[in-house]
Amino acid sequence: MNRRQFLASTAAAIVVTPALAQSASFRVRYFDLPTGTGPHDVTPAPDGSVWFTGQRNGTLGRLDPRDGAVKPVGLGKGAAPHGVTIGPDGAPWVTEGGQNAIARVDPGDHKVTLFPLPEKAANANLNTGVFDQSGIYWFTGLSGFYGRLDPKSGELKVFEAPRGVGPYGITVTPKGDVWYASLAGNHIARIDRETGKAIIVEPPTQSQGARRVWSDSKGRIWVSEWNSGNVSMHDPAAGSWKAWKLPGKSPHTYAVYVDDKDMVWLTDFSANAIVRFDPGSEKFDVFPSDRTGANVRQLDGRPGEVWGCESGLDRLVLIQTAAPA
Repeated sequence: MNRRQFLASTAAAIVVTPALAQSASFRVRYFDLPTGTGPHDVTPAPDGSVWFTGQRNGTLGRLDPRDGAVKPVGLGKGAAPHGVTIGPDGAPWVTEGGQNAIARVDPGDHKVTLFPLPEKAANANLNTGVFDQSGIYWFTGLSGFYGRLDPKSGELKVFEAPRGVGPYGITVTPKGDVWYASLAGNHIARIDRETGKAIIVEPPTQSQGARRVWSDSKGRIWVSEWNSGNVSMHDPAAGSWKAWKLPGKSPHTYAVYVDDKDMVWLTDFSANAIVRFDPGSEKFDVFPSDRTGANVRQLDGRPGEVWGCESGLDRLVLIQTAAPA
């Protein structure tokens, strides 16, 4: 079972009160976090809660959207977490750059277990992680690394990226293929899960700054291009590419997330907004933040909900895409 199926089968219905509406179909709500949290990445959990990394205060936070209650979990001395995702065990797993380790946080007692990277990958600048269908955790390090962790055995392997510095976002397709984006390397790459070798695929736009990636239900890879301001799509089956420029002046596309309806969600730092792209109509909807300097660096979701971290404002943002049950 992949992550999309896992969340869809266990997601709890949440009733929210809209703070801002783009249209009758979308409702937006904001959740304030403690000052100095510096939320970076967010992921919804099967019990209805939402986990987020506090990069500035070294915590993993748990939000209860029903009442807005926040519970921070300290990850250790010098912690500076980046990415978080829910594993097959129901626990949040974190790329913990401050301690150069992968961290598992028990969702019950909040015990933190660290899996340190080997010395050859010191200062890997850990970024993002994802689980494949076999339960293996794959992760990236911006300093030029990617790797895998077997949670059952604790075995951790790190590989040097073929073009060095750059590995950033990572995704898994419904068939289990693992892809990552290289921001500095201006490419995406598929990881051979048996050998660990990364096979580079070049986007057609030069120096595009491929930042994050997400697979849709068909296994197509959607890419947020920071330098070009595009969202692009690579179809591995056809070997083809398409690209669309985000609306507005000088867009900078940071995050990408594909929801359960195969709608593509992005963030644009220039517009201070979350953007929805419909691949069928090729139309965009723009959801600007109600405050300046939101800086939403990552998106995730579950059926009917899209979540993001407003890293510049110490807030989480929820866009409700379906009427509450």
